[in-house]
Amino acid sequence: MTAYSVSWRESEKEISAQLWQTCFAPPVEGRFWYEALEKSHLESQFKFAYAVILKDGAEVGIMPTFLMDVPIELVAPPEAAKIIRVVGGILPSLLYQRTLFIGSPCSDEGTVGLLPGIKFACLAPSLQAAVEQRAAKLKAPMIVWKDFPDSYSDDLKNLSRQAGMFVLTSYPGTMLELPDRNKQTYFAQLKGSRRHNLKKKLKRSGQNFRADVEVYCKPDSTVLDEAFALFWQTYEKGTTKFEKLNREFFSHVAKNELAYFIVVRNAQDNKMVAFMLCFNLGERVINKFIGIDYRLPGDWFLYFRLWDAALDWVLTTSAREFQSGQTGYRAKIDVGNSLVALTNYCKHRNPIIHKIFALATRDVSWRTLDDDLAVFLKAHPPEPPEPPDPKLPPAVPTK
Repeated sequence: MTAYSVSWRESEKEISAQLWQTCFAPPVEGRFWYEALEKSHLESQFKFAYAVILKDGAEVGIMPTFLMDVPIELVAPPEAAKIIRVVGGILPSLLYQRTLFIGSPCSDEGTVGLLPGIKFACLAPSLQAAVEQRAAKLKAPMIVWKDFPDSYSDDLKNLSRQAGMFVLTSYPGTMLELPDRNKQTYFAQLKGSRRHNLKKKLKRSGQNFRADVEVYCKPDSTVLDEAFALFWQTYEKGTTKFEKLNREFFSHVAKNELAYFIVVRNAQDNKMVAFMLCFNLGERVINKFIGIDYRLPGDWFLYFRLWDAALDWVLTTSAREFQSGQTGYRAKIDVGNSLVALTNYCKHRNPIIHKIFALATRDVSWRTLDDDLAVFLKAHPPEPPEPPDPKLPPAVPTK
């Protein structure tokens, strides 16, 4: 019988470059991402640790984790937050929850990186046991497998039943498929009303100000200062704040050749008015962060001007997907992004509190998480799945 075990490492640099390269190859964020976060002195918010997965003593995978004291109201939907506030009046410890997350802060999808041929389903119970032991050692009563995509769904649902976890719908990711390098193909695949509105906004924006677009790889400190100022404006305007990045993070991530800054400037005074930080990961480009000068007129339509500039650049790469992450759904849907389901799998050590959280979050859905999603889903309800063909045999799991 194969024996899986875990060896914990406190830093990304304690893991071999070869294991990182194989287990976190593009199109997911690899070692450079964790290195930048670790070097940015964000320890007051979260602390990383990595489970190196061993098969009969040989290293076969990496499972990133981070420890964070999470304000419950930050992640709970309004209905659940009301319940939690009431209960928190009796048990104040519920208002802040020390949580051990499997995944990464600021990352759109949870990933457990494995060598080819290693199946997640076979080692998931060993990983859960190792995480529960570490959580107890760190006095973290809550465990969350954070934002895992549907490719993990069957295995993590099975693990949830075995380990007594509850399943919690998360904010969906967003993705645009790029069938070719032709921008006209992009416009053609948009719904007619969205195509008309986008072209109208781009035209009005062009009439209201003339833009210069620049693409930087490894930009200098002046460019990064401008970008961070706009990022901070956008962060302050946002309603969902899970992590707070600093200027130092931008300095570290900008040193990597996979990071590109798409910058829109006002041609009249050369001031940066919007930027997008993207990671070029081969078949996928990730739109990681944006910054917009919200002091400027709304009829400049800066988000759409930035999107247009970024798309022009993405179409020069080999990417087949343009991923834009969570939140800000109205604008992302307007430019053609589809929604990507992500799920959290959670367990609290205290069975009573576990039950409270499970009950408080059982009705969480995309509609309750975000007003823009509620509006979109009301106008475009999801189609019910097609019934299976009775002539075909039942599906056989591949994992």
